[in-house]
Amino acid sequence: MISTTAPVETAILVAVVSKSQPEAKAYEYLQELDFLARTLDINVKKHFTQKLDRADTSTFIGSGKLLEIKEYILANPVDWVIFDDELSASQVKNINKELKVNILDRSLLILEIFEKRAHTAQARTQVEMARLQYMLPRLTRMWTHLERQRGGTGTRGGAGEKEIETDRRVIKHKISVLRDKLDKIDKNAVIQRKSRADIVRVAIVGYTNVGKSTLMNVLTKSDILAENKLFATVDATVRKLVWDTVPFLISDTVGFIRKLPHSLIESFKSTLDEVSEADILLHVVDVSHKGFEEHIDVVNNTLAEIHAADKPVIMVFNKVDAVEISSMDTDFEGEKNVNHLEILRKTYFSKNISSVFISATGKTNLNELKSVLLEKVKNRHFEIYPNYVV
Repeated sequence: MISTTAPVETAILVAVVSKSQPEAKAYEYLQELDFLARTLDINVKKHFTQKLDRADTSTFIGSGKLLEIKEYILANPVDWVIFDDELSASQVKNINKELKVNILDRSLLILEIFEKRAHTAQARTQVEMARLQYMLPRLTRMWTHLERQRGGTGTRGGAGEKEIETDRRVIKHKISVLRDKLDKIDKNAVIQRKSRADIVRVAIVGYTNVGKSTLMNVLTKSDILAENKLFATVDATVRKLVWDTVPFLISDTVGFIRKLPHSLIESFKSTLDEVSEADILLHVVDVSHKGFEEHIDVVNNTLAEIHAADKPVIMVFNKVDAVEISSMDTDFEGEKNVNHLEILRKTYFSKNISSVFISATGKTNLNELKSVLLEKVKNRHFEIYPNYVV
């Protein structure tokens, strides 16, 4: 009997340990990169790290570690070598020449996931343009379009500089066509958002895989895709709610992540406009993740980049049921046995920042979240309609 199951692709992951990225942080990033790879159904076989003051300009990791990886590949079937940082064209060329396997970096891996997850015409156009913008300066004889590699043809030996120049012209033309198409889509999106200018808008933001879609489903009683995968959805979803006779719109937006390709942020500007034009932000945080504080910083920095950092925000600390309280006892301002959740409550209370601690899946403390959100929605609604009577 002939199997119709597609063979599982395999990969090894590579990261540099440096002063700016110590070992513990590099390990955490590799775990996230592993999750990204598994989101594309790639089976990760092994992690490699190399201690350097800074990434090697020629091969990212240096010749010694490259040889170690090569020996591993010769002894084990490996389809991909994935690096946890953005690679230059020369680095890709040198690495590929030595290892003779497909090379990915973190940015291109994220772009590939976005391409797989995009469903609307707008999202597909945005992802395609971001991918082409990323690939344009990285065309070499040893590494061209990702889709050609994924198609099983492998690298194109002997393509020559003339063909590369042809590729460049073709890609530039495609980018121009896509930009025109996206401009038309964006104009329609702007018209749609203007038509909603007289209603309060709430946007759910957060790091990827923190439970935004699950929370959206709970609040709106809808059925948006919610998976334990990074970037389960990249399309903005908008729903209308009416609480206590006050109507408002709520949107679930694409998750943010560390080292998000700048081209992706630029291409997704119209989708992120759901955030920048919102009246209120629900910043969802996976409080059970050990790196949640850095996740908060990543989201805040991205919000600043799209000029949305000054929005009224409710910090929604999600997955409280997954936090091991007993192992987190500590001292806080002279108090004994204060767990980290309580420290967070006290910290955000002292900063006068609205914060709620919930479990979207367990539906824990959702009434408090709804109460806090409704108060902010009403305040904004009465600004728009000062004579409105509930």
